[in-house]
Amino acid sequence: QVQLVESGGGLVQAGDSLTLSCAASGPTFSRYFMGWFRQSPGKEREFVAAITRTGVSTYYADSVKGRFTISRNNAKNTVYLRMNSLKPEDTAVYYCATQSGNSYSTPSSYNYWGQGTQVTVSS
Repeated sequence: QVQLVESGGGLVQAGDSLTLSCAASGPTFSRYFMGWFRQSPGKEREFVAAITRTGVSTYYADSVKGRFTISRNNAKNTVYLRMNSLKPEDTAVYYCATQSGNSYSTPSSYNYWGQGTQVTVSS
């Protein structure tokens, strides 16, 4: 069993930066690929970023590539999402999750999810 808790969301202006954190409970955090997803009202949950077990490889949605950076600290059981040059369309609830399936960009490939943290970007 893995419990995930996101934090760091808030209200910012377009162009600002924000860093989200996801703290995991359990001794096997380093075994998991980790992902960040986001969801806004009336829309499906969409992929944002993913990272491999040791953090050597990362993957990003085209909409955030070059602006967002995913990283992890296995000693602290924590994964991060650094968001730069934020846009109003980035407004959503952001979720972290542990990957168990074949596709890093598909929600159904993740088994444990946090409760989410709200990010709001004003124009």
